[in-house]
Amino acid sequence: MALGSSMRPCGDYRTSYASDATIFATPVTRYLTLGFIALLFCVPLVGSPYVLNLMIQIGYYGIAALGLNLVVGFTGQISLGHSAFFGFGAFASAWMNSRFGIPVFFAIPLAGLLTMLVGLFVGIPAGRIKGLYLAIATLASQFILEDFFARADWFTGGSAGAMAEYLTLFGYALDSDRSYYYLVLVYVLVIFTMTSNLVRTRDGRALVAVRDHYLSAEIMGINLTWYRVMSFGLSALYAGIGGALFGHYLGFVSAEGFTIILSIQFLAMIIIGGLGSIYGTVLGTIFMVLLPEVMTWSVDLFSGMMPDLIQSLAYIKEMAIGLAIILFLIFEPEGLAHRWQRIKAYWKLYPFSY
Repeated sequence: MALGSSMRPCGDYRTSYASDATIFATPVTRYLTLGFIALLFCVPLVGSPYVLNLMIQIGYYGIAALGLNLVVGFTGQISLGHSAFFGFGAFASAWMNSRFGIPVFFAIPLAGLLTMLVGLFVGIPAGRIKGLYLAIATLASQFILEDFFARADWFTGGSAGAMAEYLTLFGYALDSDRSYYYLVLVYVLVIFTMTSNLVRTRDGRALVAVRDHYLSAEIMGINLTWYRVMSFGLSALYAGIGGALFGHYLGFVSAEGFTIILSIQFLAMIIIGGLGSIYGTVLGTIFMVLLPEVMTWSVDLFSGMMPDLIQSLAYIKEMAIGLAIILFLIFEPEGLAHRWQRIKAYWKLYPFSY
């Protein structure tokens, strides 16, 4: 008995739903996460404007991509119009600030809520259709909203675009990369923490059940229509907040920036990062934000030998995105999150990792 009581459990030892749904598997994971967050707050103290710009991009794109992952990765639906919601949030925040004088601090979350209403309306067909038909429906919403952006001068400024004021907090304007970085970081931490808690709740498990086997979920009493529409609403909420942060960071919003190409890039973020994985969304967003920078560096490196490469840089970036999606679907279909799990498991069991 003494020997048995001194032995510690090994492997995946979980005996309750609470332990299975915990955010941090071990105290070490918790401390490492908190330490990493502390390092993120120190980035503006040592990072260059170029690094801060990339980090801000990862922030607002990551928020929007997380919303798409709720629909595609957790609920098993498909959406090809995510960039339209992203753009709607950007225009909505600028419009509420300029038209009604609502401070930017409040306009950003209100833009998310307004975009959520649009997402709920678009998501109504999702309760009845799926697969290719749903893909066509969401693609139609992409082009409908694109046409709305071009024609609604009162809302978007039409072809001239709309100005988006900088956020002012207690008389201090967040008009630099260093100050705006903290705003985006706070939004990222809050939204990703809320989502991590959401997937642990009954509603989060219901979303996964709808994805895994909708007939079994319906037999268990899960309202398929409600959860499918809800996932579209939450996806649009996140896209709207991310778009609002994007618009106020640039200071100008134009309809040309929210095309189907951006929707494909959002899909690439969650496919490369890992469908149904929250931290995989972060990894995929980092990959997609840095990929154009790597392509630019590569073109500059070989431009001496092939001068025509510089003129083809835009096409090279687009081809690199498509190639990355294809390669990940073939060689790593579960994304970077799965590869990271394999790496951790290897070193955890080393030297008996076979």
